Amino acid sequence: MFGWFAVGDYKKRANVVGGRETSKPSDVHKHMMDLLKEYNAKENVTVEDIIALHAEFEYIHPFQDGNGRVGRLVALKECLRHNVIPFIIEDAKKNYYYRGLSEWRNEKGWLIDTCLDGQETFKRLMDMLDIQY
Repeated sequence: MFGWFAVGDYKKRANVVGGRETSKPSDVHKHMMDLLKEYNAKENVTVEDIIALHAEFEYIHPFQDGNGRVGRLVALKECLRHNVIPFIIEDAKKNYYYRGLSEWRNEKGWLIDTCLDGQETFKRLMDMLDIQY
């Protein structure tokens, strides 16, 4: 138990992120199952699919704390699993990332473009380290 919540359990209290409501605690399990069912049904996962998974995870915001870290870790894991070059968001571009997440359901292009830019950053790092991709 960490303070008033158990780490790793779905949230017990509603939370708001960036002024936006997230899934109600009573809906989290269903929303997560629906998200995973839709994502796992894809035959060829693209970077855009992984970005969508990440964004929808953040809209559910299933945990009381650590959702951003967990969501970014899941995105990295899925990139590696599907042989997709990962994306990283530099500190200087975090405001674009947060704007893209905030507007995801209205305008998908902002988050996709920010993450694709982060993928280019990752490629540059790989080139610098002489890592083949």
